[in-house]
Amino acid sequence: AYEVFKGHPTGLVLAGEGESLKGVKELFEGKNLILYEERDRVGVEVGGAYKNVVAIATGIVEGLGYGHNSRSLVITLGLREMVEVAKLLGAEERTLYSLAGVGDLVLTCTSELSRNRTFGYLLGKGYSVEGALKTVGQTVEGVVTLKNLKGLNLKISSALYKLIFEGGDLETFKGEIFKKAL
Repeated sequence: AYEVFKGHPTGLVLAGEGESLKGVKELFEGKNLILYEERDRVGVEVGGAYKNVVAIATGIVEGLGYGHNSRSLVITLGLREMVEVAKLLGAEERTLYSLAGVGDLVLTCTSELSRNRTFGYLLGKGYSVEGALKTVGQTVEGVVTLKNLKGLNLKISSALYKLIFEGGDLETFKGEIFKKAL
């Protein structure tokens, strides 16, 4: 929102079907705000939810002191897992290779303004889950999303679930994320 307000070119995805999308698009689209229509609501929803999980993991990796290569590895693994979840729920894979998937994923995993990345960064720096949540002071959506992913065989969400809800440690998290990552 800050960058939209500053006039930076920004793309958003409208998910749904029908003429109402065109009306919303006409109402909000402007010189620097570009709206894309997408019929695959499930794919857009999965992308919007799972990117927050990956952002937490990316933040942890950064908080641990790892650099761009490690962050790229986590984002790439996260995209793969995002596609797996989307396909499991009947979404179209192509949706995740658009702004609604990879675009939002990269933004959320690399932005200093991302609550989820910041939460992960604090965990990587040694904060407790409660301390990191309190420091962020806003909703960290990825924590809620993790609860709904329990039981799926996904490297990132499984490692985060253990760390956040089962009292796991950062060494175990690192081992699970980086062991034969791709």
